[in-house]
Amino acid sequence: MKLLVTGASGFLGKYVVAEALKQGFQVRAVIRHISDEKRLPWRNFANLELIRIDLTQSEKLEDALKDIDTVVHLAAAKQGNYDTQYANTVTATENLLKAMVTENIKRLVAISTFSVFDYLHIPAREIIDEDSPIESQPTHRDVYAQTKLIQESLFRDFEQRNQGEVTIIRPGIVYGRNNLWNAHLGINFKNRLWIRIGGNAQLPLTYVENCAQAIVNSCICQEAIGKTLNIVDNNLPTQKVYTEKIFQLLPHQPSTIGINWAAMGWLSRSAWLFNNLLLLGKIKLPGILVPARLDARFKPFRYSNNKAQQILNWQPKYSLDEALKRSCSDVDLLSDTAKTRS
Repeated sequence: MKLLVTGASGFLGKYVVAEALKQGFQVRAVIRHISDEKRLPWRNFANLELIRIDLTQSEKLEDALKDIDTVVHLAAAKQGNYDTQYANTVTATENLLKAMVTENIKRLVAISTFSVFDYLHIPAREIIDEDSPIESQPTHRDVYAQTKLIQESLFRDFEQRNQGEVTIIRPGIVYGRNNLWNAHLGINFKNRLWIRIGGNAQLPLTYVENCAQAIVNSCICQEAIGKTLNIVDNNLPTQKVYTEKIFQLLPHQPSTIGINWAAMGWLSRSAWLFNNLLLLGKIKLPGILVPARLDARFKPFRYSNNKAQQILNWQPKYSLDEALKRSCSDVDLLSDTAKTRS
């Protein structure tokens, strides 16, 4: 089977390509024109074809899809203004799906995100699973959540209009080497000052190698077609437990200011109401003072990966401690993975 993987030079994409090669797939990896291919350890792998395409432009996309069996679509923008993220997430997806229709490619493994859930209206401590409600007021969320919600609607439209064989994968917080910090821990000022909000909320973590394996498994799983699957690891830690572990890996621990979750929630809702009722929403509030954004990061929930384990025959290979050890090792994990099949 031959896969086309978009976003192949990204943090998760690099591991998805490595896992696909490990499992014996032929891979056509799509990277941006500005990507440094010398940083991709698997670039010279025998079953790997590397191509440079700007997905925001429709040129060459149909050629890139020739002889492809399954598309794994990871490409998206996490930063930038609305126009930048819309172009690199929504427009890029529109162009890819149009080319897939032209080339009559049905099978799509589409990578979404936990950011699409309606955290504001889901009660605290409830289990987040595939049936949890999707965000009903996207304009109250950040640009990343807004554009990923649009992207999910494009996936579903492709499935319905073109008899697409679509699996939507929603990873939680993907972590690994050089990517251990996440916004659910609070606000980190250059590792000097950490404003901690709450501490007992469970983190929906998935170690990058565990997540990559789930994504690649879905490419050959017929039962996954038509399904949406949440990907998180087992035995998820709280904010407090996780930060204690990663702080042990830092040369210098930042100063810490702790803010109670309930107090932060009250402050956020008060600021939001004051701004909207008395100031007619004229002030642009920071994210932690927008209740929908605050809840998306810090509200305490529980998370389930039961559906992914059952359908994909997948079990997260690495525990938290093992994953952190691998993340801090001197071994090039991507290069090491590629060598297993070279």
